[in-house]
Amino acid sequence: MKRIYFKTVFFLFSLCSLAQTGHIMQGVGSVNMSMGGASTAQPIDISGTLYWNPAAISAFENNSTRFDIGIFFSSPELTSSLPAGMMGEGSPAVKGTTEDDRGISPLPSLSFVWGKEGSRHTFGASAFGISGFGVTFPEESNNPLNPDFNPTQNSNPLNYPQAAGGFGHIESDYMLLQFGFTWAYELSDKISIGLQPNFNYAALELAPNPIAVPSQTLGYPVSDKASAFGIGAQIGLFYDSGIGFKAGVSYKTTQHFGDFEFDSHYLDGSAAPEIVFNMDYPAILSLGLGYSKGNFDLALDYRFVDYENTDGFEASGWQIADSGDFAGYPTGSVNGFGWKNISILSAGMQYKGINKLPLRIGYTYSSNPINKDLTFFSIPATAIIKNAFQFGLSYNINDKFTVDASYHYGSSGGSTKGQILNPTPAVDFNDDGSPDGPWDAVNNPLGAIPGSEVSYKMTTSMLSFGISYNFSNRVSKE
Repeated sequence: MKRIYFKTVFFLFSLCSLAQTGHIMQGVGSVNMSMGGASTAQPIDISGTLYWNPAAISAFENNSTRFDIGIFFSSPELTSSLPAGMMGEGSPAVKGTTEDDRGISPLPSLSFVWGKEGSRHTFGASAFGISGFGVTFPEESNNPLNPDFNPTQNSNPLNYPQAAGGFGHIESDYMLLQFGFTWAYELSDKISIGLQPNFNYAALELAPNPIAVPSQTLGYPVSDKASAFGIGAQIGLFYDSGIGFKAGVSYKTTQHFGDFEFDSHYLDGSAAPEIVFNMDYPAILSLGLGYSKGNFDLALDYRFVDYENTDGFEASGWQIADSGDFAGYPTGSVNGFGWKNISILSAGMQYKGINKLPLRIGYTYSSNPINKDLTFFSIPATAIIKNAFQFGLSYNINDKFTVDASYHYGSSGGSTKGQILNPTPAVDFNDDGSPDGPWDAVNNPLGAIPGSEVSYKMTTSMLSFGISYNFSNRVSKE
């Protein structure tokens, strides 16, 4: 029975996929999400506190556990266009938009906090889905291989079949599950420190797989889902003045992963070479302020996410062949996303003036990690949310049980735009280092197609529900 339970829990967590701030969850659980993710210096619930500042779990008076489940829905749209003449002499310009048909994703979280009465030590354990992205863009039916092709109607060239120069059906699915084990220690009645080693599991699926070197005749292969394990840590410091003001800081190290090893096949079913790719989780620095007075709890967090020093995100451009007849030329394999560092601002407020019914509102702002010149490379991870708004509430059933609910709405704040990139025009056809025209390895190393455009935007919505249970007091009541 115990084995079945753990398999069920693991399967449930492995389903989650969400991208919010970059590819990072802005918060976990209904309470933390409803506060905009702000929790570094305002420990309102154990899940959000374990996620953002391990030191702050020392503030909780009860041994407790909580479980949350979120139902997440996103609506990415991928748009691309090519100028006239790109599909042959005299051909018209084409442009189209493809809507994602991925459906909903579950987002679970599970956490525990405990300690002995009167002890300065507090312990915690958590299992969170902390990262994810995923899109499903179907193949464009109005394409040049269709006898009824009409280029004047909606027609997205990026979703043309590979035989017609597109990528066909585009699908990605990435998730990261993190298990954390937390220790916090009260240095005094005002200051606590915390340490949390993390153990991670990630899974990634890409179709077609842009990391692969495409075949000249068979195109890009499709990869089965690959997995990798990783380790990292988080440290924190928490200060509570005792008169309302609070402050906190935490640092989550880079979560280092082993390689994803993809088994791949071409669209005709034939086997493709194995593909190896490394993608870590970036280091995050969080600074927080909190203030509690009467019926109000206020929280403000700032985060810095270091994508530029993270494997899988720092590299960009096309892989260059180092041997063979095409040595020095782009292979068509993508090196990485090429994302920039981002800043995240989270703010939340809780009002406790209604008996047994705390109310919360939250807001999250995130800068965009995608360099416009590299927009093309992030098509599998288009879920970038600039502005997110949350509302939530709780109901205290009794001293033991509390139920929570929240609603989230996010928007990309417009489209991320760039040019379509093609590695072929970046080849030095003259083989002398001199420019070959508008497309060449000297002036246009990414192979940007003049007059082309690729853009994506999205909105997200999520309903979350949670329940918490207090086992016993760990702080004596006087």
